[in-house]
Amino acid sequence: RPSPEEALQWRDSLEKLLQNPYGLTSFLSFLRSEFSEENAEFWVACEDYKKTKSPVKMAEKAKKIYEEFIQTEAPKEVNIDHFTKAVTMKNLVEPSSTSFDMAQKRIFALMEKDSLPRFVRSEFYQELIK
Repeated sequence: RPSPEEALQWRDSLEKLLQNPYGLTSFLSFLRSEFSEENAEFWVACEDYKKTKSPVKMAEKAKKIYEEFIQTEAPKEVNIDHFTKAVTMKNLVEPSSTSFDMAQKRIFALMEKDSLPRFVRSEFYQELIK
């Protein structure tokens, strides 16, 4: 469990929150309670994808991320604009470690602007900073 001081830093830094295993778990739990966890799950999947070295594994993961989060009517479809979706699909013709970068940046910005402020006001977070 993080110290209240550590948890307080998360108010101003989604990056610090997502890099902290406890913070990430708390954030995901909060988002699940609101039925809006797909953005954070997509972000986590992209981080995992970027660490993949094997081209075969990379292609498998890219397909899975696309089917789960990007394609229209995907089970956990993330809200990205048409242009970002088109660029991402083009990048997946030859998957590389940067294939999802644009979409991931858009989703990060969305979470920073929307999900993080709601999390900071939540009981989940208030308990952590006591």
